[in-house]
Parts: sequence; structure tokens; C-alpha cells
Amino acid sequence: MKMRLLSLTAAAFCMSAHAAEKDMPSVAPESVGVDSAPLVRMSEWIRADNMDVRSLVIVKDGKIVFERYGDGLTRDNNYELYSVTKTITSLLVGVLEGEGKLSPSTKAAPLIAKARPDLAAQLADKQSIELRHLMSMSSGLSYQAREGTDPLYYGAPDRLRVAVTAKAAKTPGTDFDYIDVNPVLVGTAVSVAAHEREDRFAQKKLFEPLGMSHYRWTGVDETGAVAGGWGLRLRAVDMAKIGMLMLDNGRWQGKQLVPQAWIRQMTTPSPAAADYGYYCWIQHVVEKGQPEFGAMGFKGQFITVLPKQHAVVVITSLLPTDGGLRDATYLNQYRRMVNDFILPALTPTTRPAVTAAKTEALSEELERSNKTQGVPGTAAAFNDAPET
Repeated sequence: MKMRLLSLTAAAFCMSAHAAEKDMPSVAPESVGVDSAPLVRMSEWIRADNMDVRSLVIVKDGKIVFERYGDGLTRDNNYELYSVTKTITSLLVGVLEGEGKLSPSTKAAPLIAKARPDLAAQLADKQSIELRHLMSMSSGLSYQAREGTDPLYYGAPDRLRVAVTAKAAKTPGTDFDYIDVNPVLVGTAVSVAAHEREDRFAQKKLFEPLGMSHYRWTGVDETGAVAGGWGLRLRAVDMAKIGMLMLDNGRWQGKQLVPQAWIRQMTTPSPAAADYGYYCWIQHVVEKGQPEFGAMGFKGQFITVLPKQHAVVVITSLLPTDGGLRDATYLNQYRRMVNDFILPALTPTTRPAVTAAKTEALSEELERSNKTQGVPGTAAAFNDAPET
């Protein structure tokens, strides 16, 4: 009878509306050595501070050990990922490198000019810029974005035509400058090399092989192009699959989707920034010097890979945006979640036991969280609403 009670309560922590997926099952945290108590405390803190955390998922050893949704949301909701999209674009470049169609040293301007000869004049000053410069945010291009009205983001009939107005101001590969012109050029290079739209190539090479659903790449302009740096919408569990793909060196269920060598390249710091590779942040979240890399999006969208713990953390949120690229409030709040709660849960001093009390406490907290609506930390844009 006791074993039956434990079995039933172990299953209860994941909301009954969400059946565990076969390729990423949900388990009680303690069954894989994770202490749920710090995770409960983290969730209580999020609720107490009224943070607008839409989803928070933790995967350990390929199993979901924590799956939290706020405001009545479910596993089937997808979210605007903002710059997490850039990391997907980098993975697609890796796929094309494995097919012999692109490489970090590919010069972007000549490749793009073949497909868009009408832009040859605007690309003339960009001939020495390689994909590695664009993906490490060290292209040397200069572009002044117009807050709230920039045509690169909002309604441009031809986004690439806007992007190529950026001027070659510095020697490529020298200075880190995080501008969204760069992924527009890389996304175009992906489309040219793949002979199809970037979103359709991503669907064939990543989304379908990973068993994703409810995904959508918004922001298609009048030429049929998506932006390589934003606009992708994924479910939190599918963001976790991207993290697991990177954690396992480009492999998913025994199949090499992205070359292993590419994962190493994109997660290695570039000469221009010690914390940034190819559209991948490195040692950006964890404070204690252990290996960590992943993706970050505006307003608090994260995929964080923790190789030492063989774990992935995912969050989608609408948190405060004040501060800079490396010290924004949403980043610091997420750092606290990972360092003060998630890492202690993943690295308990003694292996925790599965108990009815712990599993019930987690289940009750997840239920309370799902009934709680956080307060947005910044103004919600038209694309910030969760979708199904």
C-alpha cells in the first residue's frame, strides 16, 4: 500500500492535464537525485514577488523534474523567444556546415549578392565579413536602431534591404557589438545555402526530428523571409529539447542532427568576447565557475545548459528590462533562480529520497503557481501573449 501511495504521489507533481512525452518523461525529482525542496522555495519566491514567469522547466538526465506554468498556462503554450532565436540560427549554420554548404569562414556578402544582385551596391563595403564575425557579434557593422519604430523589426516589406544599410565601421572580428543586423544577414545566408526559407529548413532539420509541436516563426516579410534573430515561438518543453541537443553534442535519440564539432565551436568564446560564442552565451549565468552555456532572449527567455549536472533549465517570462545586456534585471533575477535554488536542488549534499510528503509539497506548489497571475515587469508588446 505504501509503495502504491508513493507511486501515485510521484506522478501527481506533474499536472494531470499534461501527459508525459515519451521522449522526455516527467519523473519525481528525487528519483534522479534532485532535491525538490529548493525548487518549491524558488516557486514560492516567484509568487511572493509577483514575477510574470510563464514557464519554468528543468530537465535532468533527459527527464523533466520540474515543470511550472503560471496564469493557467499549460505545456501546449508557445512563447516569443526574442534572441533565443539567434541560437537556433547558429545551429542551422552548423547543419549546413555538416552538409558542406557553409562554414564559419564563408563570406556573407558575396553569397547574399548572388541571390540578391539588386543589393550588390549596399553589400560592397561588407565583402570581408565572414559568418563567424556575424555570429560572434563582431562584424564591425554599425546600425542605429530606432526604439519602437525600427523598420528592421516592424513591418519592413524587405528586411534584408534595411539590414544592408548598416555601414562597415570597424575591422571584422575585433569588437563585440550586439546588433540585430547581424542575424538578419546570417539568416539570409542560411536560406541561400539551403535553397529554402530559414523557417522551413529549421522545420525539416530541427523541429520535426526533435518531435516539436505548436512552433511558429513569426515576422515573415513581403519577400517571404523570417528574421534570423527573433520571431521564433516555441513551447518550453521544446526549448528544453534544444538545450538537450546542445548538451549531448548535437545528438538526439542516437541521431546526429548537428555536427559535434559545431557544438564545440558555437560554445567556445570568440576573440571578441569572453562570454559569447556563435549566438551562444557562455559562463553568463552561473556564478561558481562551472561549465555553463546557452541562449538568452529579451524580457527573460532562457535556455541554460549545465553539463556537469547533465541538466537543462528553461524559462519564459515577462520580467523587467532595465539595465544593459550583461546586467539587466531579468538576467539578474534569473541568475538568482539558478544559483540560489536550481543548482542546490541539482547538487544536494546527500541523495534525497522519494517521499509522499516531498512529492505532495511540490505538486501543491505547482498547482498554486498555475492559479497565480504574475505582474508583467515591463510593457507587453503585441507578440508577448502566449499562444497555443
